[in-house]
Amino acid sequence: MPKALQPHPDRALPAGEARDLARRIHASTKDLPLLCLHGHVDISLFATDAPFGNPAELLVIPDHYVTRMLISQGVSPERLGLPRRDGAPAADPREIWREFCANWHLFLATPSRYWLEHEFAEVLGVTTHPSAETADELYDQISARLAEPDFRPRALLDKFAIELISTTDAATDDLAQHAKVAADLPGRVIPTFRPDAVVHLDRPDWSELVQQLGALADVDTSTYDGYLEAIRKRRQAFVEAGARATDHGHLSAAAIPLSDDEGARIYASALKGEVSAVDASAFAGHMLYQSAVMSAEDGLVMQLHPGVLRDHDPAIHSTYGPDKGHDIPVAAEFTRSLQPLLERFGHADGFRLVLFTVDETVYSRELAPLAGVYSAVRLGAPWWFLDSPDGMRRFRELVTETAGFYNTSGFVDDTRAYLSIPARHDLARRIDAGYLANLVVQHRLDEDDAFRVAQDLAYNLARDTYLTGART
Repeated sequence: MPKALQPHPDRALPAGEARDLARRIHASTKDLPLLCLHGHVDISLFATDAPFGNPAELLVIPDHYVTRMLISQGVSPERLGLPRRDGAPAADPREIWREFCANWHLFLATPSRYWLEHEFAEVLGVTTHPSAETADELYDQISARLAEPDFRPRALLDKFAIELISTTDAATDDLAQHAKVAADLPGRVIPTFRPDAVVHLDRPDWSELVQQLGALADVDTSTYDGYLEAIRKRRQAFVEAGARATDHGHLSAAAIPLSDDEGARIYASALKGEVSAVDASAFAGHMLYQSAVMSAEDGLVMQLHPGVLRDHDPAIHSTYGPDKGHDIPVAAEFTRSLQPLLERFGHADGFRLVLFTVDETVYSRELAPLAGVYSAVRLGAPWWFLDSPDGMRRFRELVTETAGFYNTSGFVDDTRAYLSIPARHDLARRIDAGYLANLVVQHRLDEDDAFRVAQDLAYNLARDTYLTGART
């Protein structure tokens, strides 16, 4: 008889004396609503509310955690359905699914395994254990579930208890799909403003995107001043659409302002196609600073997550395009890089900066001390490679002694994988429950305080960070 898939009720909770208390703390938070305010679910999912595709299209092809693990073990991208730039036919979805199930053992002890088991058992309602032998059976079970009327994207907002979810949208997005969703589901799905594509001058499509920016803002972007005005106007359009935050993914955290003349010089060079790598980097740092200026004006929370070298494998990039999971963390530096920004805005009313990292070495050395002194700064939840059981536990251990609990942002799920959102929040709540329970049994925290902090970490801190506004 095939092995059944049954996630253990005590998964990710601590062993020993703290377990019973951790169970009770987790029980007090597990049914709280979800605030998903740093996400990457595509707005078209909610705009069309179409049925999900087949299991491979939903759970394998777009999931970089899944595809990178399989590719690392020698599975070709073609066998995983990654679309090629040359338009070559993709693999059959059922064959992709069979490849995934046959390699299910590769995900042992990874967060992907945790999330997928939760999705299978608690979201999709299937208990068939993935394997080469059960792949077709599981594919058919999931396909039947995806075809059910109550499994459409909008219906799942209620099923998942998602109170509010944000998408991440380019500065050149016209927000038409957001307008459609807002008319049908007011106050449930909001945009987040991401200007990366128009601030990195060395992108091959930068000039075209800046023209689109100007057209949407009805501003002439042939000058540096016009460019800044166009960004301000697009930000205002996002605010009017309900946005609460901006999102910035730079290689460096440097936010160092240039003079107006220098900014204009570099911008003009870029328009001519003559910008140097040094100037492009300086301009990107300048625009981080300018983004802080604008956030202080319009109140959008500024989110910064530097330190990832994108598209590390040029062969994958040339064959399959950007953002295919071949992104690798690099060492990050925040203290000197953010000093000019924090000197001006670190204690400013109406400004908030949420800092994320994939470099754990800066948790206690830089991020916790920064959040522990600047009232505008909050530490974002463990992100990307670190949103794992041990990664989240290490985050608490390394930042709490200096920053406390209340200089953190609360949990944000940072995912494109819509069906994994409940699993990600549940895991964070379990890890926090275990961390708090251990503090109680060590007599470092009262039990009543542990229950109160658990509620804040699960819900209230995210609400305060993104929805209530900066401290005054």
